[in-house]
Amino acid sequence: MKRTTMRRVAGSIAVVTALSGAAACGASGSGGSGGSGKGAGASGGSATHVSPVAALRSAEKSTDGADSARVESTTTMGSMMSMKADGVLGWHDGLTGNLVITYTGGTMAATMRQLGTTSMQARYLPDAYYARMGEQFARQAGGKHWIRYGYEDLARLGGSSGAYLKDQMQNTTPNQSVKLLLASGDVKKVGTERVRGVDTTHYAGTVDVGDLARKNSDLSAGQLAGLKKQLTQAGVGTETVDIWLNDKNLLVKAVEKGTMASGEYAQTAYYSDYGVKVSAPKPPASDTEDFKDLLKKQGLTPGSGDTSTGSGSSS
Repeated sequence: MKRTTMRRVAGSIAVVTALSGAAACGASGSGGSGGSGKGAGASGGSATHVSPVAALRSAEKSTDGADSARVESTTTMGSMMSMKADGVLGWHDGLTGNLVITYTGGTMAATMRQLGTTSMQARYLPDAYYARMGEQFARQAGGKHWIRYGYEDLARLGGSSGAYLKDQMQNTTPNQSVKLLLASGDVKKVGTERVRGVDTTHYAGTVDVGDLARKNSDLSAGQLAGLKKQLTQAGVGTETVDIWLNDKNLLVKAVEKGTMASGEYAQTAYYSDYGVKVSAPKPPASDTEDFKDLLKKQGLTPGSGDTSTGSGSSS
C-alpha cells in the first residue's frame, strides 16, 4: 500500500476521533436499571413533572445499572468530517458494541473514498476498537479487513489528544450528556415535546469549561474536575447540551454543540430499545492487522508527527 494512504488510515487521528465521537455520543445516551428498561425508549407515557436537577439526577443514576441501547447519531467536526452512525452499544463491562459509520463529508469522507468506500463497521471491545475497512483496503493490506486500535496505543499517538482519546474510548460513562448538563449549573426545563412519537421533557444548559469549578452544579468536585479535564483536552471552551427524557427518565434524544480546537462540532443522537442484546466478538486474528504493525511497515512510529496528523497529510 502507498505510504501516504497507509499514513492516512492506519495512523489517522481523524479515524480515532471519528470513532471516539460516535462512541461517546452513543454511550452518553443510556438509561434504565439492570437492563429492565428494554423498549423503554419507545414508551409513550406523559413526562413526569419534577425539578430539572432532580430529573437529571434520576436519569444519571438510572444509567448505572443499564446494559445497552440502540443508537442513531449524526456528527460534524469542522471541515474534518461529517458522519452518521447506527448500531447498538453496551456498557456493562467496558464499552462494547457495533456501529455502522458512514462518512458524508469532510476530509475523512475523501480519505475513505480513496479506499473504495465511505462506510465502515466499528466494533468496540473493552481494550480496543476494530475498524473494518472494506475489500479495497484488504487487497492493499495483505488480505486483512480489520485494523485494531488498542486503547493504550491511542495514548501514545501524541500530546493531550492521545490521552483524551484513550480516556474517551475507555472511560466515557453512559450518562455523560446528563453529567454535562448538570455541570452547566443553570440547567432549565424547556418544555414538553414529542420526539419520534414519544412524549418527552426537554432540558437544556450551557457548559462553560472555564467556570466549571465555580458552578453549583450538584456534581462532586471530582466529577467536575474530570469533566473539565476531558473538555480542556479536546479544546472545548463552551458547549450547549440539550436532552429529552421520557416518563421513565430515560434519554430519548441528546444534542451537543460547541467549538473544539479543530473547529465547530455538533452531535445529535436518538436512543431506543434499552436492554437490546449486544454481540461484539473479537474479529479473527487471521483477518486483523494491528495499526502499530501497519505503521512499522511504513517506517512510521506512534507519537510521531506522521501519526498525529493523519489524514491531513498530502505528501
